[in-house]
Amino acid sequence: MNEHVITKRFDLGDGRMVTIETGKLAKQADGSAVVRMNDTMLLATVCAKKEVGENVDFMPLTVDYQEKYASMGRFPGGFFKREARPSEHEILIARLVDRALRPLFPDNFHAEVQVMIYLISGDHDTMPDQLAALAAASALAVSDIPFNGPVSEVRVSHLDGRYVINTPMQDIERADLDLIVAATEDNIMMVEGEMKEVSEDIMLGALKAAHEAIKIQCRVLNELTADAGKTEKREYCHEVNDEELRQRVREAVYQKCYDFSKQGIANKHQREEGFAAIKQEFIDANYTEETLTDEVKFMIDRYYHDVEREAMRDMVLNERTRLDGRQLDEIRPIWCENDYLPSVHGSAIFTRGETQSLSTCTLGTKLDQQKIDGAVIEGMRRFLLHYNFPGFSTGEVKRAGSTSRREVGHGHLAWRALKEVLPSEADCPYTIRIVSDILESNGSSSMATVCAGCMALMDAGVKIRKPVAGIAMGLISKGDKWAVLSDILGDEDHLGDMDFKVCGTADGITACQMDIKVDGLSYDVLAKALEQARQGRMHILGKITETIPQPREDYKPFVPRIEQIQIPKDFIGAVIGKGGEVIQKIQSETNTIINIEEVGEFGIVDVASQNKEDIEAAIKWIKEICTVPEVGDIYDARVVSIVEFGAFMEFLPGKEGLMHISEYEWGHPATLEGVIHEGDEFQVKVIAFDEKNGKIKLSRRALLPKPEGYVEEKPARSGNGGGRGGDRGGRRDGERRGSGGGGSRRR
Repeated sequence: MNEHVITKRFDLGDGRMVTIETGKLAKQADGSAVVRMNDTMLLATVCAKKEVGENVDFMPLTVDYQEKYASMGRFPGGFFKREARPSEHEILIARLVDRALRPLFPDNFHAEVQVMIYLISGDHDTMPDQLAALAAASALAVSDIPFNGPVSEVRVSHLDGRYVINTPMQDIERADLDLIVAATEDNIMMVEGEMKEVSEDIMLGALKAAHEAIKIQCRVLNELTADAGKTEKREYCHEVNDEELRQRVREAVYQKCYDFSKQGIANKHQREEGFAAIKQEFIDANYTEETLTDEVKFMIDRYYHDVEREAMRDMVLNERTRLDGRQLDEIRPIWCENDYLPSVHGSAIFTRGETQSLSTCTLGTKLDQQKIDGAVIEGMRRFLLHYNFPGFSTGEVKRAGSTSRREVGHGHLAWRALKEVLPSEADCPYTIRIVSDILESNGSSSMATVCAGCMALMDAGVKIRKPVAGIAMGLISKGDKWAVLSDILGDEDHLGDMDFKVCGTADGITACQMDIKVDGLSYDVLAKALEQARQGRMHILGKITETIPQPREDYKPFVPRIEQIQIPKDFIGAVIGKGGEVIQKIQSETNTIINIEEVGEFGIVDVASQNKEDIEAAIKWIKEICTVPEVGDIYDARVVSIVEFGAFMEFLPGKEGLMHISEYEWGHPATLEGVIHEGDEFQVKVIAFDEKNGKIKLSRRALLPKPEGYVEEKPARSGNGGGRGGDRGGRRDGERRGSGGGGSRRR
């Protein structure tokens, strides 16, 4: 049954094996493969349409990644208890694979391709994201779909002074560099990751280590293709071309585009209108309304785009100047403003050229933390960053829908850049949310988000360790000529060969993202780009600190204040109460929000309110609940009930004791009925503990001066009455402790 199963194995270099298997599962797909490392298994499939849609001149590639909850022996959450739309975690992994694969399809191959990757088995030691692109590339390797691979992907970490490939899950957090790198045997294609302020040299070393590991995997994929008999890919013809028209377009517009590019026009819309006028001039000179068919116009648009791109690239390489007139390493004009929005916890505007982010920072309690409930990743997240890219930011009419994959990816990059400098939870017990709304965009909007987000944090009073800035670097190369561009425009991203985003402090890199669209990029060029990025980052940090040099000394008046205390673990239940009745009562009466988390031998209690007096009242209440009374302690107590032999008194929240009738005053009243009433308050002293039943004995008399010449009289009913009182007192006190105390507040 499985005579056509092909299996390949390779060693990561330290005895850890990776297995690729094809021919057993999903055989009706154009290509399918299972990749396994330890107990983590990914199934990848790829299918491509045989025909292409009309007038399609782009690569319609879709990559989906899904983690099956069954792979980890878990049930999905929610009402339906089944996998639903992809989580942000799954979207981010799908984007990593997409960015590795997309540049390697032939330029003129436009058939719709769908790649689907499932986590079908998982373990707690192996992250599936580091195997996802290998699984997809394996499926492509055994298909007949045209693809200029192979390509693969690894995780590389810098751990204890050395580089580790496909780092075990438990070691990732303590690494000072964590990158996902995709590459062919010859070229790095994609990089994304986070760092703890590492140097540019460590970054380059990580890229080299990752590439060496990927080269081995690419050779294995070539063997897999040969064994599967898929070295010959399907024939296709997805473009209708008119070479004579292509030549005429080039001859007519190349020089005009080149000369127009040299004008250094900073306004994006003016540039777009100028280039559009050159194309329209060619159409008007050569066609009438009758002769300009849809097919001809489609080809003119394609050919003109290619010539415009070539002319702009040549101009930058030859003239060493930019489309907007800047020098290669020049940063666009920057202006910043903080505290722009009067009623938010923190706000900032960061504008660089024609790219602008308005960012806000909101501070909340632990109840606002995001619950992460994925198949592999679980936990709570106290720092959130959301990036929004509305259509008006580029002057377009665009339907406002759900968050796009691009918005998820850009927000995650900025989140990675900033989380490294946040204070610890002990120093800042808030849940933090940054929202970046892009109001204008002409390149590097994710980097504007990093800068505006950093300023919003400082404006909110969050004591970040250091300011962070981000910059996007570009590259244009042709033959032996190349130019590294700092702070790229949207046009330069589109026409260039590299988009390299680098974020960090003055002391090192905290996050990066790189996509390369050119073959043969040397490490010398990458080193140049990193150094130029460092210089640009320092310039931007200077602009940020000119506007807001350090975080606010204190939070704004309307920010909820949070104070944290520790209580013994054994008292957590008493503070919460039966069914939460005690903690709800505290919150209601003090107008606070209280969160309790068990950590080791303690309960960590966060008390939040906009009013300091309310926080103090809640903390006092909680401390009283956790107080262990001692003989000699004096308390304000409240009469709870009056019985024949005395009164039960609540002297701490949820704690009661018995004041015997003989301990009310000097002398011996026959009864307390009519002398005191339920709800009366007066001071009492703890005089003894009954070790047998845990009852606490209280006395008012012990706080009163003893009358001169006073002689103690023996009570008339000291025998049976005292015994019966003890019984009844034991039952009454036991019933009250069993009920959970009730949480009444001492006044």
